[in-house]
Amino acid sequence: MPIATPDMYRKMLKKAKEKKFAFPAINVTSMETARAAIEGFAEKKSDGILQVSTGGAEYASGIVLKNMAIGAVALADYIHFIAKEFNVCIALHTDHCQPGKLDTFVRPLIAETKKRREKGLPNLFNSHMFDGSELSLKENMKVAKQLLEEMKGTELLLEVEAGVVGGEEDGVDTSDTPHDKLYTTPEDMVYVYQELSQLTDYFLFAATFGNVHGVYKPGNVKLKPSILKDGQNAVGKLSASLNLVFHGGSGSLIEEIHETLEYGVVKMNVDTDTQYAYTRPLVDHFFKNYDGALKVDGEVGNKKIYDPRSYGKLGEKSMLARVALACDDLRSSGQSICL
Repeated sequence: MPIATPDMYRKMLKKAKEKKFAFPAINVTSMETARAAIEGFAEKKSDGILQVSTGGAEYASGIVLKNMAIGAVALADYIHFIAKEFNVCIALHTDHCQPGKLDTFVRPLIAETKKRREKGLPNLFNSHMFDGSELSLKENMKVAKQLLEEMKGTELLLEVEAGVVGGEEDGVDTSDTPHDKLYTTPEDMVYVYQELSQLTDYFLFAATFGNVHGVYKPGNVKLKPSILKDGQNAVGKLSASLNLVFHGGSGSLIEEIHETLEYGVVKMNVDTDTQYAYTRPLVDHFFKNYDGALKVDGEVGNKKIYDPRSYGKLGEKSMLARVALACDDLRSSGQSICL
């Protein structure tokens, strides 16, 4: 079916919170990875979220243009076209946009959505993320509120982050972040709610509780999901509840993932694991077919081996399976609002 309408997107998130499951939010960079994600959701009868980061969008535009806004629009248009062939709801989201990239990424995409609405077309994206974690919390919320003002009349949702997700993603390295910055406090969560609720009744909040981007060996990541519980309890005193996002979820223990679902996590970003799932069969393909993939010692190779379709299908199939596993892990399987 077509990309989720704003009402459908809210219905998806509301159901996830009530039923204590979360949507895998899969980062995509190409038609192949977008298809794999949608196919994985469809296989599990799960609605889902496809998201495009600044680096992923720039990659999608090609090595000549290197224009993140153009890449994001091109990917979104393709996803709009292909998603309607599947009987699950797919939402589109942009991931991790730092303050310095707002004018070349999120703001042009907001403008594009406004143009579409003027023509009677559906929104390009469902939501955008502003990552203001490098700013003071006060400045972070000031910029977030400016974005909400710019989004008026579009029905777009905003995702914000307070605290820092460790590790490295899209060239942004936060490995040296002071330990205490990796944990959002209850006071921070209350402040975010009080500031943003002045302008909107619905937003997504990526609170940090020791999560990091990338996959690390067991014991290296010190997650504290109870931080989310403490924050929700603090916000609950204002008769409110936050819609939380789990960033840096790849490689997390299933018990910790399930605990976060109890505290209001409705969306979990999955990128590193699906990147590996896509790439692993390609490596296998070339190692096993080295002489067919290359024209070695005057030979001509084997077109069936080096044709990109031969290994692209392998990557797509493997990533599809990893997305399906994410649906099971996050308990979104069989929960589509289309059922």
